[in-house]
Amino acid sequence: MSFPELHAELRSVAQDLLAKDPDWPLLVQAGWVGLDVPEEFGGSGATLAEVAVIAEEIGRAAATTSYLGGAVLGLGALLAVQAGELRDRLLRDVTAGAARVALAVSAGESSQEFEFAGCVHGRANFVPDAAVAQRLLLPARNPDGEPVLVGVASDAAGLRIEHQPVLDGTRELSAVTADGVEVAEVWRFDGDARARLQALRDRAAVAVACDSLGIAQAMLDATVSYVGVRQQFGRPIGAFQAVKHACADMLVRISVARQLVTSAVSDPNAITVAMAKAYACDTAVEVAGKAMQLHGGIGYTWESGVHVYLKRAALNRSLFGSSAAHRARLAERYQ
Repeated sequence: MSFPELHAELRSVAQDLLAKDPDWPLLVQAGWVGLDVPEEFGGSGATLAEVAVIAEEIGRAAATTSYLGGAVLGLGALLAVQAGELRDRLLRDVTAGAARVALAVSAGESSQEFEFAGCVHGRANFVPDAAVAQRLLLPARNPDGEPVLVGVASDAAGLRIEHQPVLDGTRELSAVTADGVEVAEVWRFDGDARARLQALRDRAAVAVACDSLGIAQAMLDATVSYVGVRQQFGRPIGAFQAVKHACADMLVRISVARQLVTSAVSDPNAITVAMAKAYACDTAVEVAGKAMQLHGGIGYTWESGVHVYLKRAALNRSLFGSSAAHRARLAERYQ
């Protein structure tokens, strides 16, 4: 089976499963949680390209899952540190669904780390899916200034996980505060520690860009369907030139976003990730806003469901670097 055929089949299965509003055990059973985890640890041995397919379909369904925090970031962090008995056992447990982890890295603009000197101190805001994790993975600087990854139980003394309300009701973000928390495990990153931490944030940014791409595609599909049946002056409103042009503009934006996201998935680096994150997230907000407008009065009601996608798109634009921040990152590369 070729990669396009494999991805098409994975996409079809994902759409069917997400229509059932799956819980975490069902995602584990489907193999999504350990999708790019090596087979020796119970995973599927796939790549970021397959994770991207799932992330896009989750966005298309505007599904409430813990995939971003638990699979994309949590497992991504474990794969980024040096192998060892404790890490390998935890990797197998998470992949099998016997444990749940989350990486306590801020999804906002700040990327500050925790401080580790026997105990852990510090705070991270807007951490995805920390509230449902049994173990938190905290990026921290040791006394030598070297970034390490420390593992702590979610109910450890001195650790607080506080819900942070956001515009989008489909995501769970929390503030994680450590005040003298005793550490259960300490892992060193495999290779350049700071580069590895940035790669984790880039991995999350790509996943959010894929989610936004799914949002935009869902809104275009819903709009095309609606304007094909909504009648005005005796014919579908989709027959009017202004509506045709608006839908065509939405399609062009999505096509460009898809190309940029595909490049970032294939070769994630500072340039491709920044371009994909900025453009795809802006596109999702624009397309969802246009969809609301083209749905007419009903588009502004709870009944249409467009507001769910618009709010999710707006939050995505802020997660793991705003569009302005990623454009500034691009500009620095050309100075």
